[in-house]
Amino acid sequence: MNSAELDQLLTTAAGAADPAGGFGYLDEHGARTPGKVPETWIGARMTHVFGLAAAWGRPGAVELAEHGRRALTGLLHDDVHGGWWPDARGGGTKQAYVHAFVVLAGSTLSRVGLPGGDDLLDDALAVWDGHFWDDDAGAAVEEWDAGWTSCADYRGANANMHGVEAQLAAADALAARGDDARAAQLRRRCLRTAERLVGEARARDWRLPEHFDAFWTPQPEYNRERPADPFRPYGVTVGHQFEWARLVAQLGTVVDLPAGLADAPGELYRVAVERGESPDGHPGFVYTLDWDDRPVVPARMHWVMAEALAAAAVLGPLTGDPRHGADHERWSNLVELLVRDPRTGNWHHELTPDGQLGHTTWTGQPDAYHVAQALLLPRLPVTSSVAESVVRAVG
Repeated sequence: MNSAELDQLLTTAAGAADPAGGFGYLDEHGARTPGKVPETWIGARMTHVFGLAAAWGRPGAVELAEHGRRALTGLLHDDVHGGWWPDARGGGTKQAYVHAFVVLAGSTLSRVGLPGGDDLLDDALAVWDGHFWDDDAGAAVEEWDAGWTSCADYRGANANMHGVEAQLAAADALAARGDDARAAQLRRRCLRTAERLVGEARARDWRLPEHFDAFWTPQPEYNRERPADPFRPYGVTVGHQFEWARLVAQLGTVVDLPAGLADAPGELYRVAVERGESPDGHPGFVYTLDWDDRPVVPARMHWVMAEALAAAAVLGPLTGDPRHGADHERWSNLVELLVRDPRTGNWHHELTPDGQLGHTTWTGQPDAYHVAQALLLPRLPVTSSVAESVVRAVG
């Protein structure tokens, strides 16, 4: 697991650790941006990544994972109302997207056996259960005010997708602690959420709607005027088709997928490739498509390529279909040609269709999570979470 590429990525990512707490925002040169307030979603992702690295004994990873854990239990935590702020300034809303990554961080620390991991996971799950999980809907609500008194009407597929990822990881961690009943409950939740959202995609020839109202009615025109939004873009998000394909496939390793989901990984993967790869004649995947499969935001986002590679790495062993291996090789070559920054080991977070640095949605290289998982998954046994796969691989 200690390949040169992964090693360079993690060396750069370590520089994001802010002495004041949490992880900062790395710029295009891999340096922490002065004055940029540490954000909770980045901190939780980095804690997850360094928790994984600690499992295979990377020097300094335990300390970096602990640095992240301390921020999540201190600087970034709301000690009055519970839950986590969006960033280190305190204040603001309580967001499902952010909390899903805190659950993921706690799950990883718990599963790899790092101190404090069990407590962080238990605390994060208590907040998720108490405020975000809507059992009637079989999915999570999106956002509350700071004091948990008012819930926004918006419902989102993005936060729910990462909620599935986080709850699968939590289930693995809890099963390792002997809590099989709780693990089974979380996996059933993941199944319900996948059925709801992937079912919406199936009904639209595998075009996955991202935005819903409080009654889970799709809002296909949402953010048409802000199509390049980093978290809620208009239209079909190609990278999320790949992520759902991978997550449903991983879910299928621990539960029996019903007929309505059994073919979903293959179909979501297929349409992401057919509709999202090079529709404008340039290499790589566009960010978003409209409802007629035409590019809306043609920028090439690093995370979309990373999730394409991750999906191919998971679906290949599970299906035995050689096209996944061929896709993985082709895209890996493209990463080396265009996407990977040889100075940092990270990937350029946004490129224009012709391969130049873009800045429409993302600046810098703040996130190691997508790239680290894309580099790890081809080397690991397929399980329902990356942490579980790492632990099994290192024995």
